[in-house]
Amino acid sequence: MTDWLSRLFVKNCGRVNDPEVRTSYGLMAGVVGIVCNVALCLAKGAIGLASGSVSIVADALNNLSDASSNIVTLAGFKLASKPADKGHPYGHGRFEYLAGLVVAVLVTAVGVELVRSGIERIVDPQPVEFGLSVVVVMLLSIAVKTWMMGFNRTIGRRIESETLEATAVDSRNDAISTLTVLACSAASYATNVQLDGWVALGVGAFVLVSGLGLVRDTVNPLLGQAPSEEVVNRVHEIILGKPGVLGMHDLMIHDYGPGRKFGSAHVEMPASGDPVCIHTLLDDIEKEVERELGIVLTLHYDPIACDDVRPRPEGRGKLVG
Repeated sequence: MTDWLSRLFVKNCGRVNDPEVRTSYGLMAGVVGIVCNVALCLAKGAIGLASGSVSIVADALNNLSDASSNIVTLAGFKLASKPADKGHPYGHGRFEYLAGLVVAVLVTAVGVELVRSGIERIVDPQPVEFGLSVVVVMLLSIAVKTWMMGFNRTIGRRIESETLEATAVDSRNDAISTLTVLACSAASYATNVQLDGWVALGVGAFVLVSGLGLVRDTVNPLLGQAPSEEVVNRVHEIILGKPGVLGMHDLMIHDYGPGRKFGSAHVEMPASGDPVCIHTLLDDIEKEVERELGIVLTLHYDPIACDDVRPRPEGRGKLVG
């Protein structure tokens, strides 16, 4: 279904390195999340009010808060798609990283709240409502959240989006939480032993740890993390594999948001070479790196005297995120 939705709503869906295509994927994921969470909220709210179940009504409101996370995702992709301007010459791509950080903080806040409510239930146990309506709505929620987890994870990996990866983890946590609560409710109903507080405490701790991990993962790009070894090695392979290149150094790669990476490096070549041919070669390398890796690379020619032409050690240079 994910591929069908992609073909239906994302033009040129296979060109994931195109900023406009990435934005379309992000907007689609945000809208799908809002629709699913609002539908779950309405379904749970109707069943909860009809059955008089306070827990189902509370779960419905939780889905409404999940929809707010999807709105953050939607806003993040929309703001990140703004073109470069005088004040932001490299674009606004880091808005997407900010959106991912907000979602991660919301996940962490949910974990803290679950831990708090779990401790309250342990101190003051309350009977848990259980019936057919509760089972139906929880199973529906688990099915939808599991699908949303797979959907956001697939899209997130396809376009390399930390925001959608965080949203996928949020959906996974919701599905696990609901499944655990359902099992706990059934056990409490069968044995008359109130396990609600302990289960909420365990689930809350799990969600809290996941949220803190997401905060770490989404903060790193904002702080300027180093590029991956795979990217660095591939840039070296492309440059050093060209005829006449003796070595390279001072490779720097800057990340201004998904699809907005800029870099520079010094390329050592014989000083006796034809400047026009050297310029053409460097220009071709820059185009190849941008085409394959999506990095706008600027190369500086370092002339090496003819009597000093010899293999150079392959230094990695300075790496900047």
